[in-house]
Amino acid sequence: MFKKKLKLSPIMSFIILISVTILLSGFLHLINVQGEYTTVNRASSELINNVVEVKNLFSTKGIKHIVTTAVSGFVNFEPLGALIIVLIGIGVLEKTGFMKTFFTILTRNSKRYTITFILVFLSLLFSLLGKVGFVVMLPIGALLFKYGRRNPLGGIIASFASLSFGYGINVFMSANDSTLLSMTLNAAYITDPKYKIGVFFALFIMIAVLIITSIVFTHITEKKIMPKLPRVDAEDEEVKITNKELRGLIIGLGVGFIYTLIVIYMIIPGLPLSGLLLDSSSTKYIDMLFGANSMFNKGFIFIVTLLFVIIGLGYGFMTKTIKNNNDIAESLGYSLDGIGSILVLLFFASLFINIYDESGIGMVLVAWTSKIIGGLKFSGIGLILTVFALVAIVNIFCPSSTVKWSMLSGNVVTVLMAESISPEFAQVIFSAADSVTKGLTPLFLYYVIYIAFLEKYNKSDETITLFGSAKYMVPYAVYITLIWAVVLVAWYLTGLPIGIGTLPGVTYGA
Repeated sequence: MFKKKLKLSPIMSFIILISVTILLSGFLHLINVQGEYTTVNRASSELINNVVEVKNLFSTKGIKHIVTTAVSGFVNFEPLGALIIVLIGIGVLEKTGFMKTFFTILTRNSKRYTITFILVFLSLLFSLLGKVGFVVMLPIGALLFKYGRRNPLGGIIASFASLSFGYGINVFMSANDSTLLSMTLNAAYITDPKYKIGVFFALFIMIAVLIITSIVFTHITEKKIMPKLPRVDAEDEEVKITNKELRGLIIGLGVGFIYTLIVIYMIIPGLPLSGLLLDSSSTKYIDMLFGANSMFNKGFIFIVTLLFVIIGLGYGFMTKTIKNNNDIAESLGYSLDGIGSILVLLFFASLFINIYDESGIGMVLVAWTSKIIGGLKFSGIGLILTVFALVAIVNIFCPSSTVKWSMLSGNVVTVLMAESISPEFAQVIFSAADSVTKGLTPLFLYYVIYIAFLEKYNKSDETITLFGSAKYMVPYAVYITLIWAVVLVAWYLTGLPIGIGTLPGVTYGA
């Protein structure tokens, strides 16, 4: 009886992590653990030295902070609102029967490899949407596999791996990329005050990694993940789709298409009554779309959810699964039934991340990394791979891209430029390293969403654990690390453009 292995629930795991973080912060503060890093003064383009230290949370002041911010931290926890709102839309699609009809037709005559490839590819593309990608693609991945008569956990795992490890594979410029780019430029100005970077500076290398990763991740899912998951009991009889359901599908997709065209029209500037969702105070389109005052950026979760509701209701009214207002209300709340345990999980996850961020442990580790990079004496491939490895490691302890790059860019960009490596390639190296370990750390904001959906769709007797869920991510992490390492080295050696008008190597000051 004592040989049975103890499996901690994710909630208990977060409670343990909270306790360890509090105690560790007290100890590290006692021995005066701190780090130094440099940032760039935008006005003068000079490096400024900064000091960060570990805060003692095992103190009266620390405990006060934890107690007074626990509720507000949970309410403002980024994944919380996004998850609940999107689940409303997903619930309408599922309750009305749209999901069953759509995915049954999609998977009926398609090979499993094809379906998995589509899910992986779309998830990699959706990674640029941040939280939207996670709260939308994970349930879609689950339902896609479910109605394809496969374990829905496989769809969740494949989608999360693609979203998290594909965080740095952005074919299109995102709001996060724009922020990182401004930091890169600030650092580049130290060496070259007139340096400019185009929006499509990494287009070619990103397309290459996107295609390679889609193929490799599909193979991993089919050969390494699915065989380890419990088989689900599939219906012996093939689900038959009636003519009424087909008409409902056409109507649902039709009204959804019209709605999408309207949204697209409202993000195009310069046309009559267009651009209503854009930030009119900005001049660059990327800033207009993702600016601080952009309704498209701030309201994207609601826009997507409304799309799901419109499609679901269009299908429901046609198929008579929606007959009255009570049916509408029931469908809106369908996915929210029984999410009490998920909310508790989100609370403790938000509490842990809040406590860890307040401790400053991650900041100190990034500062140490910045100092190490600033003192590197390597050149060429050795320098590229060393920076890549250091950023990938510290990413486990500080997953925030903007926080890390604000602390690292001053040293990374200047050190690489001194070795004739372009700022654009420096940002690509950072983005690559920033993504290859994201799916392994519970400090990543959206890791808890991954666990929540695993628990929601887990039909086996096996308990979903915090670190047990990470084992599914390991093969993806290994291969994406190898992919990026090989691609970075190959691009550097060949000297091929990484994007429009951008080379990996440029000589400065010549």
